Amino acid sequence: MREKMNKMAGLPQASAPRVAGVAALIAGAVMAFGAQAQSETHSPKSSYPVTSAQRATAQQVASRGVPVSELAANAPDTYVVKRGDTLWSIAGLYLAKPWRWPELWGMNMQAIRNPHLIYPGQTLYLEKSDGFARLSTRGPNGGGNEVVRITPRTRTDSVSNTALPTIQQHLIEPFLVEPEVLGAEAIELAPRIVAAAQTRAILGSGDRVYARSASGTQLSLEPGDDRTFRLFRNAIPLKDPDTGDILGYEAQYVGRAEMVRGETQDVTPDGRGGTNTDPVPATLDIVSVKEEVRVGDRLLPMAPRSFMNYVPRTPYDDVNARVVSIYGSSAVGNAGQNQVVSINRGAVDGLEPGMILTVLTKGERIRDKTDESRTMIKLPSEANGMAMVFRTFDHVSYVLLLQVRYGVGVGDRLVNPQ
Repeated sequence: MREKMNKMAGLPQASAPRVAGVAALIAGAVMAFGAQAQSETHSPKSSYPVTSAQRATAQQVASRGVPVSELAANAPDTYVVKRGDTLWSIAGLYLAKPWRWPELWGMNMQAIRNPHLIYPGQTLYLEKSDGFARLSTRGPNGGGNEVVRITPRTRTDSVSNTALPTIQQHLIEPFLVEPEVLGAEAIELAPRIVAAAQTRAILGSGDRVYARSASGTQLSLEPGDDRTFRLFRNAIPLKDPDTGDILGYEAQYVGRAEMVRGETQDVTPDGRGGTNTDPVPATLDIVSVKEEVRVGDRLLPMAPRSFMNYVPRTPYDDVNARVVSIYGSSAVGNAGQNQVVSINRGAVDGLEPGMILTVLTKGERIRDKTDESRTMIKLPSEANGMAMVFRTFDHVSYVLLLQVRYGVGVGDRLVNPQ
């Protein structure tokens, strides 16, 4: 049922991993880790695999480290990892270019075997020799012990659950299920709310609604069928700022509902010796809302809930993307740090979650007031900050603005890290 509805609604399907050759060390592209759902049944090894290609790249610098010139200006000789730290923040602490985290990990393959398994309480030591630097969890000359401090707790838990995330997960967690980019007809084929048990136009959490399928496949409660749905409305066209082409339709997330009864048919005598067959819609209870729910809103299956530990890396190929929209802020002209924007490049263009891009200013057109003829000139684009791809569709990706100096608007460019 889920596969049929995903195909019907135009949701992205699983695809084979992108294969790329090992590029220059600074690319760090081979650190592409897939999404792994975290649960108490997962071991550290199964949750965070390190491929042979990734390990080979790290080993290229394991023997001597990285040039001291590549370190951040104030890289500390020692640093105690704290709760709230992220791989991104620590990479920025030590490297002038944080997306080169694979090099930081590769500084000492013996002590730091997996970049995901760095914990609060560990001390990181920066060792410098002959113009190169290493990062280790052991003291100078191999002295000292690797220490992991874990706060006592009343229940048993895997130590891997305390490993540092790449970024603060709460910044993007809502967007892992909210944005949905559909094809032109996909949302019309999605089930729709046709009525409510309450006689009011605006519905909220706890209210009961009724929904019908529009594809001919009835909503049911058979084993394996979807029971929890996201509620959407207003498929807004996402237009490419360069070409004006419609890249897809962004559905507006309004809430979540749980199905309690599937669709059926009611057969009654018609009084003339025959019968009347009437469709009976499925019954759902609204369990949460972002804004009011209305009759006519559409249903889509819940996106698989996975917690990705993104490893910052550069794209495989050259990227020249533009901002298409500011998510959830149609009335706001510019986005700031920790906000989400969509861009006009997606999975078919080679973008994957975890890839880092440099945000450029648009370069305003202004009138040269120092020129008697008042000639119009265009200012050059300047680096404005960095963003990380965290969700991709075919022709559209959503990126988190990690750090920006000025507001980011529609049409601003994103390119490979500079």
